[in-house]
Amino acid sequence: MAFGWIDEQAEARRRAGLVRTLRPRPADSPLLDLASNDYLGLARHPEVTEGAAAAARTWGGGSTGSRLVTGTTGLHTELERALADFCGFEAALVFSSGYAANLAAVTALGPHGSLIVSDAGNHASLIDGCRLARGERQVVGHADPEAVRKALAGHEGPAIVVSDTVFSVDGDQAPLAGLAAAGREHGAGLVVDDAHGLGVLGDGGRGAAYAAGLAGAGDVVVTATLSKSLGSQGGVVLGPARVIDHLVNAARTFIFDTGLAPAAAGAALAALRLLEREPGRAARAREVAAELHARLTAAGLEAVRPDAAVVSVRAPSPEQAVRWAADCRTAGLAVGCFRPPSVPDGISRLRLTARADLSGAEIERAVRVIGETRP
Repeated sequence: MAFGWIDEQAEARRRAGLVRTLRPRPADSPLLDLASNDYLGLARHPEVTEGAAAAARTWGGGSTGSRLVTGTTGLHTELERALADFCGFEAALVFSSGYAANLAAVTALGPHGSLIVSDAGNHASLIDGCRLARGERQVVGHADPEAVRKALAGHEGPAIVVSDTVFSVDGDQAPLAGLAAAGREHGAGLVVDDAHGLGVLGDGGRGAAYAAGLAGAGDVVVTATLSKSLGSQGGVVLGPARVIDHLVNAARTFIFDTGLAPAAAGAALAALRLLEREPGRAARAREVAAELHARLTAAGLEAVRPDAAVVSVRAPSPEQAVRWAADCRTAGLAVGCFRPPSVPDGISRLRLTARADLSGAEIERAVRVIGETRP
């Protein structure tokens, strides 16, 4: 029977407690949200939603084609210039998603004959980029510059070091300065995904590379998403102009994909302008994460100290993690639930995302619910 093997895999997932289901949310959900990636609370901000609406009224509901045909508007180029200026890079290129941006950066900068050194804790989009690239891939220990040095030492030719800046599972930060130094010793470029750093880390939310003093460096390329701190959708690659020009000509997820919808570009640009006016939102997101961690550990829970806005709480098993998240939802709190294969170490977790607009009372309520529903 066609696709008969699917039933076997579905049963294996069910036995392992790894079944995933879609859960449509209403527009006016009563849940306290610590599951989304809306770190700065901008997804529903009036200026951001009006930015989306105005762009749709001006440019239409879709971009109508690939960026190289009809999919580039004046709004796209304005957004790219604003992102490059804000983050401290020479140029930027916007994609339809952060996933597409990561695939583009890694595949276009890891050609045949190159070496791609990838952190063991990297996001799936970076991993897939490494798999699709024609260069040789070597996975090294998590957040370990010395392991990067050893990997690069035995290679002759072009190379890149690939890492998240803030890892999405535990919220820990990569040692960017150490990774850059290791790469420079061997002439390797550094490609980092700042999806969880943009809007949270650095001066006014300018990102982890900015905070590490690497913004604008000729050997550093940063990818990011517009769907987290900027409350919109899409992705971006930031770096030297010659790298961005190369992506325009060589990145398949840019050349062959429909351009980012004008509404998403308009929302992201409005969010960026708002963040420029209100830089304190970035610091507030970090403060909320630190308070969540302090209260959770005080309550006897095993929580990982956050370096940005992600707070991870260990669960005993995949099944108990699912039940824990479901019990939180029943009690009015939405939290993320990370299980294999989404967690590289096989340990299931509740994943909480701090938001700059959370009040002290909401933080207290979240901690109480998590503690009362623990397995």
